[in-house]
Amino acid sequence: MYTHSKQIVTAGTPVDKAKKAIIMLHGRGASAASIISLKDHLALDGYAIFAPQATEYSWYPYSFMAPVSNNQPMLDSALQVIGELVADIKQQGIAQENIYILGFSQGACLTLEYATRNAGRYGGIIAFTGGLIGEKLVTENYQGNFNQTPVLQTTGDPDPHVPVSRVNESVAIIEGLNAQVTLRIFKGRQHTISGEELALANELLK
Repeated sequence: MYTHSKQIVTAGTPVDKAKKAIIMLHGRGASAASIISLKDHLALDGYAIFAPQATEYSWYPYSFMAPVSNNQPMLDSALQVIGELVADIKQQGIAQENIYILGFSQGACLTLEYATRNAGRYGGIIAFTGGLIGEKLVTENYQGNFNQTPVLQTTGDPDPHVPVSRVNESVAIIEGLNAQVTLRIFKGRQHTISGEELALANELLK
């Protein structure tokens, strides 16, 4: 089993000149470069952009609904990479309330899992088709106070990888930690990111 090394692709405004930063987490089989290409559709002027690259193009081997032990040690390693990256960005002078985290699919699951285990005030959290991770959700894992951080969660119904029931369950936990959640479920949408979802994300990013 592999773990992740810290390979970060950067784009956007240099971090020492940026007012805000965004961490972008790619999906299974994709790359840091592919998720960064979303910047052409997102309101990221003035943002420093950071995209970690997963080893073997996958953050963890099995479904996010598998028992957590099946996805170790990769899941903990992935969460550690994000934690170290958040710490690095703060050290470079951008406060956590100006840090945004965005992910698609496997990256969206990781976005929610990291943020909800480390609830605090962020700029915003954007999860395109994802939910909290585990066969059953262990609510004790999720602590802190989002202090009204805006959270966007979107998914298709039905989605081949992410059951709507898990998305709803995740929203309930995240709202319970004082986040301001916007949930949008798109009937019959493919496993992709639609223009409508990008428009919702841009409202949050602006």
